[in-house]
Amino acid sequence: MKTEELEASRDETGEPGTPEAGPEAVEAAKTGEEQPLTAEAIAELKSQAAKAKEHWGLLLRTTADFDNFRKRAARERQDAIKFANEALLQKLIPVLDNFDMAIAAGGDSKDEAVQSLQAGVNMILSQLRTALTEAGLEEIDAAGKKFDPNFHEAVSQQETADVPEGHVVQQLRKGYKLRERLLRPASVIVARKPVA
Repeated sequence: MKTEELEASRDETGEPGTPEAGPEAVEAAKTGEEQPLTAEAIAELKSQAAKAKEHWGLLLRTTADFDNFRKRAARERQDAIKFANEALLQKLIPVLDNFDMAIAAGGDSKDEAVQSLQAGVNMILSQLRTALTEAGLEEIDAAGKKFDPNFHEAVSQQETADVPEGHVVQQLRKGYKLRERLLRPASVIVARKPVA
């Protein structure tokens, strides 16, 4: 019962009564006698108890929903921080591919100018790889490993007795992941048992 209702229901002596208390109830309250509950009062109490139980259940469900929302929001915030660089790294992966092709194009040239240029490109590539590794980028090394569809993309199969069946014979394009999230699968050729 609210304090305003209690204050309003006090009689001349200052004794609290009920908000709808009639003269008999006030008199019974003065003498300390309990009056018997009527059927309507019992029905009203049961109705209020049912409403209280319903509201309690609603409060528990709302509290649980809010708690789940708070946990989910915290998890999403951590993932957003953890994978914030994903879009940038996706754009830099082709740059790594181009550096690898530039180094391969230089090959084993005997020209001193080409060797000097290739050494400079190697240094730049090394610095870029170091920076990307610190940002969480990991290279997927597939050569000679068992084919894993979670990290490898099979482009074709090759019959060979040199590599066990189901293993990677050749990696055509490097794969990358950001921590445990795959950014690009490695493109590979998978070994197949030769037909006898």
